[in-house]
Amino acid sequence: MAEVYLDIKQWGNNLGVRLPAAVARAAHLHVDQRVRVSVEDGQIVIRPADESALTLEQRLAQFDPERHGGEVMAATPVGAEQW
Repeated sequence: MAEVYLDIKQWGNNLGVRLPAAVARAAHLHVDQRVRVSVEDGQIVIRPADESALTLEQRLAQFDPERHGGEVMAATPVGAEQW
């Protein structure tokens, strides 16, 4: 397994770490690949994201009005929507 010691750097308002090519190769990661980052037992875990496209039903099932700011569409037209 490839192992390196890296420094965490400021990247805008976030923190960032650059993955060396050897580590990326060992983990089978590539440029523009989508990954999922989580914290498990105090450790940062990076996994390839599921590449399968979600159906509309799956996307709607994930919608949480509290988390996403309430109703998606107002019950009555507002502003320029009125005709």
